[in-house]
Amino acid sequence: MAASAKRRRGWRKRLGALARFTGALVIVGGIYSVFSPSLYAQEAEDNAIDSEVVKGQELYDTSCISCHGDDGEGIEGRGPSLIGVGSAAVEFQVNTGRMPMAAQGAQAPDSDYPVFTEEEAEWLGAYIEYLGGGSAVPDDLEALVENSDVAEGGELYRVNCSSCHGYAGGGGALSSGAHAPALTGVSDEEIYQAMLTGPQNMPVFADNELTPEQKADIIAYVQYVVNGDKDPGGVFSLGRYGPSTEGLAIFLVGMTALLLTTLWIAGKS
Repeated sequence: MAASAKRRRGWRKRLGALARFTGALVIVGGIYSVFSPSLYAQEAEDNAIDSEVVKGQELYDTSCISCHGDDGEGIEGRGPSLIGVGSAAVEFQVNTGRMPMAAQGAQAPDSDYPVFTEEEAEWLGAYIEYLGGGSAVPDDLEALVENSDVAEGGELYRVNCSSCHGYAGGGGALSSGAHAPALTGVSDEEIYQAMLTGPQNMPVFADNELTPEQKADIIAYVQYVVNGDKDPGGVFSLGRYGPSTEGLAIFLVGMTALLLTTLWIAGKS
């Protein structure tokens, strides 16, 4: 009897150990099934990014390295360092046709026929960002612009942008042969990238100077006034050149009115 009871206790211990082992396997399997999809998704995303970086490096080595040097460190007298400029600066310069630059000059002109496609520009941006980080356009830019304040954007534009780009976005001349381009036909991404990175003679409006929401307000104002063909000065656009033509028009109209009034008074006296 004692031997039989001892055997039963031994079987119960074995069954208990097997049950605990099975339970542990179930718990581990459950945890793995919960987290493995996100792990696979992260791995796939990393592989996609690595693929963009590799493609961007191939484009860089064939089209950019002669001016910007190995690993984007720049070459004196040819091209500046690209370390830390980020994907926003690269995509702006490439998508607007300013880069690759055809010839050295006071300012890289934009072009309606960029050398690279938007996808290739993203590859180049990914490679430059991989080299040294930098600024990037927020993923929710479209939502920011949709929820923006056009009136507030107008105030910010007049304070920060109108002195170079004009009150109606028509652009204007700068010193040393440079110029501020017109804002007609530009996309939301291009305006944001320009404010974020400060291309050419334009100052950099980092997020500590203009928040992403304020940049979106300016974009909404530019799209409403410039690309929406609105006249901020009233009914008569006067070419939309700003104070110069407006001042001349006021002077001519005012002087003409004064002369006519003077002649009328002289004729009555």
